[in-house]
Formats: sequence, C-alpha cells, structure tokens
Amino acid sequence: MNFQDSKAGKALSTRLDHRNPLVFDTHELGRRPGAMLRLTREIEAPGAPGTFGIEGVIGVPQGAPVELEIRLESVMEGVLVTGTARASAEGECVRCLEPLELELDADFQEMFSYPDADDRGRTAEPADDAGESPEDEDRLYLEDGMFDLEPVLRDAVVLALPMQPVCQDDCPGLCSQCGVRLADDPDHHHDAVDIRWAALQGLAGTIQDGEKDEMSGAEADAGVDEKQEK
Repeated sequence: MNFQDSKAGKALSTRLDHRNPLVFDTHELGRRPGAMLRLTREIEAPGAPGTFGIEGVIGVPQGAPVELEIRLESVMEGVLVTGTARASAEGECVRCLEPLELELDADFQEMFSYPDADDRGRTAEPADDAGESPEDEDRLYLEDGMFDLEPVLRDAVVLALPMQPVCQDDCPGLCSQCGVRLADDPDHHHDAVDIRWAALQGLAGTIQDGEKDEMSGAEADAGVDEKQEK
C-alpha cells in the first residue's frame, strides 16, 4: 500500500460520529477555495466535570448550554474554522470563596487539513519510511469530510477563563484572623496587640486574678470573725 492509499484508508475509516453535536460535516462547503459557510449551533457542554474549564477553580458545567457561531472557509490545504463560543462559567472567588458566575466569550480558529494535501494544496509525500510527515502530529485532519470541534473548543474555553476568578475586582477577601467575609462587614477589625507587650499583659492579668482571690479570701475571713464576735 502506498502513502496515498494509506491516507485514503485513514479518511474512510473515520472514528467520528456525525450524530455528535460537536462533529461538523464540510461536504456542503465543497473544496473550491474561497467557498464559505456560516453555522450556528447550541450544544451542551460535554465531558466530565472540569472538561470545559480549570478543575476546582472555574469552568462551564457539564450539560450547560453553549452557543456556537462558526464560519467555515475552504482553502487550498483544507478547511479554516473560525468561531466564537458563548456560555456561563461557574466557579469560586479566590479571595472570599463565594460562588460566582461569569459570561464567557471564547474565540477560536483552527485549520483542518485534507488528508491528501500539503500546505500548498498538492498531494503530500511521506517524509520517512513510516509514511507520516513530521508535521502530522501537530495537524488536525478532516476525516471523511468531517471534523471534531471539541478539542479546539476546550482549549479556547480554558484560555478565555481567568486563572484567579474574583466575585468583584475590589473584593477584600476574608479576615486573616477570624475568616469573616470583609465585604459583608466593611467596619470589621481586630484590636492590634503589640506582641512585645503580650507577655506583660498576660502577667498583669494573672496578678489581677491573684489579687481578686486574696481579696475574696480576706473578705471571707472577716465575715467569719464578725460572726464569732457576735
């Protein structure tokens, strides 16, 4: 089997399922350079929790609606896919730990190459005995005229999300001493104690407690003596 037959076999033995909402068919677009097709589609965020986001920080919840606006352009070497994904991401403020939600616009662009063409639209030739070009590992290919947008969309969403989300830009966070949310109590504070005097204050408190005990004992003794005199 020569290289072209191998590539053709790869294209025919597609792993993509046209019923998957993130799989797109380009047959209607055709291969004439300059042809363009615009698509809109609403899908549910796929995968396990954390797939469309930064796990444990922020992301688009599994099953949440994602609106897609996509433009397909036919070029010499394949199909250029450009688009925007819109969704609501949920997470936790890194300062005060309160739940938050933000509207997300994630832009993306990716080239899906024809399996039988190089960068100049010509029939590709193998670069080694394995029958694969060194660039194959970095390229995304059309499979039987279809492509899977999920890995491209996942990367775009992650890049569009804040690494340290906050509920508001000026969120004061939590009190470092007691953990109260400072935005709920702007006047919250603790009396500052100079650690150099903390030991003396403790000693003073001990002395005061001792003096109180002595006074209580003296008062008790005086009461007993007074009863005896009577």
